Amino acid sequence: MDKQNTQMNASHPETNLPVGYPPQYPPTAFQGPPGYNGYPGPQVGYPPPPAGHSGPGPAGFPVPNQPMYNQPVYNQPGGAAGIPWMPAPPPPLNCPPGLEYLSQIDQILIHQQIELLEVLTGFETNNKYEIKNSFGQRVYFAAEDTDCCTRNCCGPSRPFTLRIIDNMGREVITLERPLRCNSCCCPCCLQEIEIQAPPGVPVGYVIQTWHPCLPKFTIQNEKREDVLKISGPCVVCSCCGDVDFEIKSLDEQCVVGKISKHWTGILREAFTDADNFGIQFPLDLDVKMKAVMIGACFLIDFMFFESTGSQEQKSGVW
Repeated sequence: MDKQNTQMNASHPETNLPVGYPPQYPPTAFQGPPGYNGYPGPQVGYPPPPAGHSGPGPAGFPVPNQPMYNQPVYNQPGGAAGIPWMPAPPPPLNCPPGLEYLSQIDQILIHQQIELLEVLTGFETNNKYEIKNSFGQRVYFAAEDTDCCTRNCCGPSRPFTLRIIDNMGREVITLERPLRCNSCCCPCCLQEIEIQAPPGVPVGYVIQTWHPCLPKFTIQNEKREDVLKISGPCVVCSCCGDVDFEIKSLDEQCVVGKISKHWTGILREAFTDADNFGIQFPLDLDVKMKAVMIGACFLIDFMFFESTGSQEQKSGVW
């Protein structure tokens, strides 16, 4: 009996109870019956956990039923696992759905994915691209939708439909390139591409302007009114350096941005047609025109850089 009283009067450091009080919880060594998962979180009336407390559940996992704000989205359709998507900002007034991402950026990076089948066999496959902001967050994912016969018979001059989706898997931009003449000697039926946002609603066009030496394009709005000009170098050859296509005002006196084909290394340039591009434009440019700039970049890619290094175009126009 005295031994039991002695045990009862001993302090219990695990519960921080004063002498004379029995422990209200099992000691740390107690593991519980099979399936026992530990004690629940604090109940009503208890103070909140201290700063730095990770909360219930394994480290790195969110607490259920807790709101998460401004967090990057992972593993959405069309993208590789582990690459964050850009959080969607509030849409501006009169902004087509899905183009709100473009309202807060002045630079876009476009990375074409390497297709192993195409590298090994030379069999042309549908192109796929990741479209990112300057922080490396994915803004869109783009995929070509062209049949096998068209891809392999028409090559880089093929007509195509390119679909651009956002982090919700919605198709927000559609690019339509018709079949056009690929000869610099013919000033008619030159290259062009139509940009739709949302699909079925044109927001602009990129029209090739005939020139005997330079690659030139005109950016038009949905009413086919000229808005901007694009001018490239006389020799479009990405040999150990970037190739810049300047975005200019209509009088071509002021440079407002550029589309750059980035050098990706000798092996990738020689054996694949997977290219990296960067687009710079004013932050306050209309989101529709920013979408048209993306379309211009894809048209330039197909016209001048779709072939591998041994077949790449060496002149400014076709």
